[in-house]
Order: sequence, then C-alpha cells, then structure tokens
Amino acid sequence: MRLRHPDGTVVHLGYGTNVLPAEDVDGLIAQVGTYGDRLRQHLGTDRVGLGMWLPAAAARRLASDLDEVARLRDAIDAHGVEMVTLNAFPYAAFQDEVVKKRVYHPTWAEQARLDYTLDVARVLAALMPEDAERGSISTLPLAWRAPWLADRQSHAELHLKTLAAGLAEIEADTGRRIRVAFEPEPGCVIETIAEAVERLDSADRERIGVCLDLCHLAVGFEDATDALAGLDAAGLDVVKVQPAAALVVDDPADADARAALTAYSEDRFLHQVRQRVGSRLAARDDLPDALGGRRPLDDRSPWRVHFHVPVHADPAPPLRNSRDDLRASLSALLGGDTARTDHLEVETYTWSVLPSGAPEDDDALAAGLAAELAWVRDELVGLGLTALD
Repeated sequence: MRLRHPDGTVVHLGYGTNVLPAEDVDGLIAQVGTYGDRLRQHLGTDRVGLGMWLPAAAARRLASDLDEVARLRDAIDAHGVEMVTLNAFPYAAFQDEVVKKRVYHPTWAEQARLDYTLDVARVLAALMPEDAERGSISTLPLAWRAPWLADRQSHAELHLKTLAAGLAEIEADTGRRIRVAFEPEPGCVIETIAEAVERLDSADRERIGVCLDLCHLAVGFEDATDALAGLDAAGLDVVKVQPAAALVVDDPADADARAALTAYSEDRFLHQVRQRVGSRLAARDDLPDALGGRRPLDDRSPWRVHFHVPVHADPAPPLRNSRDDLRASLSALLGGDTARTDHLEVETYTWSVLPSGAPEDDDALAAGLAAELAWVRDELVGLGLTALD
C-alpha cells in the first residue's frame, strides 16, 4: 500500500511477516501467495506491502541462488505484493514454542549477524519494485544489555563499518540503495533514543539509522517529538517505523487487571515491563517477573508491557492498548509539513499467543492483519496523506 504525503513523499505501508512461521524459500513463497491475495481482498486494493522476515538460512539460500530469488520475485509479482523493507531482527525460529532472549542472538558483536544482514540486503535489492526510491532493513539493538562490555561494543562498531561498506557495494552493483535501521527495545544495549545516539555515534549516517517501533517507544514512556529532536541533533534518520501498540495497565493493583494480565504471561516471547517512578523508570525483564517472582513490580502507578497487541482493537477491560501514544507518534512522524519516514511496517507478531486464542485459519488471521493495516492507513489519511492504492 502506498500513500502520498503533502510534501510529495511516497510512503510505503505493509505488514511484517514475522507473525508467520516460515524457515525456507518454499515457505516464504507460500506466505506471499496466501497472504498477498487475502490481504488485498480484505483491503480492496490492487497492491499490498509485506515486510518479509527472512530467516538466516533462507536469506543465505536466496543471496547465493539467483533462480531462487527469481521464484520469489515471480510470486511477489503474481500476487500483487510490494516489498521495500525486510526484517532481519530474528535470526531463526521466531515462532518456536519458546523464543524469549534467544531472539537477540547472534549479536552485532558476532560475524554471523553481519553476514546475515548483508545477505538480506542483497535479497532486498533484487526484490524491490523498480520505482522504489530505497529499501530498508530492521535489525536488533546490538544485543541484550548484558553481557555487553567495551570489547563487544568495539567489535560491533567494526561490523557496522563493514556493513556500510557492504551496502555501498550493493548499491554500486545494483543501483538500489539499502539502509539498515537499528530498533531500540526495552532491556537491550540500545533501549532508548539517547542510547541509540550514543551507541551509533560512529555509524555511517547515509546507510545506517533507526527503526522506531512505536510499541517500544510507548513502553519506555518516550515522546515521539522529543525522540525526533534527539535523532535530528545526532544526524540519525528514521529509516523505518513499526506502528505497533503496547499493553497498558492503568491500575496494576486492581485484582481484575492482574487477573487479565496473567492471561498475557506466556512462554513464547519476552514481555518487558516498565513503570514511571518520578523521573526514572522501574523495570522488569518479563511479565511474570513483574507480577510475582522475587521482586514484583510496584503496583501504585501504571505499567506498560512489551506485548504487541492489535492496533485496531482494545484488549478486554480493564486493560487497554497504547493507541493514544501511537496516534501521537504517527502525527509527529507524518502529520507535519515534512515526512520523517517513508517505510511503515505494522508488526503485531503475537497473534498466535493472544489470550483470545490464535486465529482459527489463514483467512481469519488475514482479516485481523488487514484490519490493522486499514486502521493505520485511515490514521495517515486523517493526517493529510492521500491513499494511492
């Protein structure tokens, strides 16, 4: 899906496929066919964007086999799919029974992370539509916060230099400009915008920037306008945005709220919790730790939980989602005279673990994903953008 900002910028809107399990090229092709067609039907559009997650093994296969790339490209063209952005945050097995902190491996201190990201960039250069101005790839915020000593930061900085050189080589070979976006996330080496500025200080500004996940921004009680000011001062671009909503608990002392929260305490994904206490944030690494454990989180002020919930639908009361923050963030990014990004990827990867139960089939899931895309599209139109598809 494409929209035009009043400044003329073409804004690409799609859905991230890390909500779907696929580990090989055949699985990726099946995703394109199944969800490309269903999403277009639900949305009534001729074209739909997918922000495909490429597992490392599939990325290696595609990057080294032009015939496999051609098969995927043929599926993209046949099913009305557009790909301008790819997700290279999870390395593999993102829909396994237990993921938790495994998603942060390998880190950016390791060669495997660099190799994987460059594989993904080579594939994206071959999949982008001819008229796309540039492509983007989202990646993890270097690593989980510990252990991360000075030697690991040094290794990561060397890898970022090699990454920039590799992206420049891809552009020289293909004519396609690809940028990599580091995604701040609670609990990670880069958790906040200030940490993004600090940790990416030596990064190539033309090819490396930030991915703003608006769920993460809300969990950290960060204001999008302030975030943009900090990034501007550092010369870091918002390469990509993930419109996503967090789980909000206004009164964590309420028995009904705690009972409702327990249903979100699940085994697959990590659900970090943050609470504003005066001028600082109190933190727990996972929802079960906040609810109980040896150091339960204080219940006298609201909690925000890193649990991506559908942006268009409210969770059962007394819980709610961070839709107000999401609206404010979208307005800061795209409601002004200048578009601050041109790639948006809705990313509610948790449909399979929602308390209401996983959608019963592909069409039910596609209907939910389409409803989220429609909500974001309508919000953007309300900000003055024009839908082109």
